[in-house]
Amino acid sequence: MKISIAVDFSKYPAGRFPEDGPYNGTKFREEVLAPRLRELGESEYLEVTLDGVAGVGSSFLEEAFGGLVRSGILPKEFLEERLIVSAEDDPLRDFARLAKKYIEEATAPTPPHEPAWTPSP
Repeated sequence: MKISIAVDFSKYPAGRFPEDGPYNGTKFREEVLAPRLRELGESEYLEVTLDGVAGVGSSFLEEAFGGLVRSGILPKEFLEERLIVSAEDDPLRDFARLAKKYIEEATAPTPPHEPAWTPSP
C-alpha cells in the first residue's frame, strides 16, 4: 500500500492540531494514516511518501507519526516493521527520516494502574 501526502491529503500539510489549519497532523493521522495501517494484511507494509508537498513542518510530522504511538493507536514495533516514510526529493529526505525518528522517540501511554488496596468506607 502507498500513501502520497500530496495526492491523498494535501500539498500543504501544516500544524499539529485542527486549530492549526485544515491539513494538520492530527487529521492526517486519524483520517488517512491510521485507517490505512489498520487495513494492512499480515505481510503487507505501508509506504508514505512526502514527494510533491510544498513543505512540511516538524509539528505535522511529530503529531502524524509520533502520535500513532503516543496516543496508543499502534505499537512502535509494528510501525518500525511495517511503515516506510520516503522521499525522492532531496530536501524532503531529511523530513522522511525525521518522521521515523518521531516514531522511535514516542512513548506509548501507560495503562492505568489499579491500586493494590483501597480503603473501606
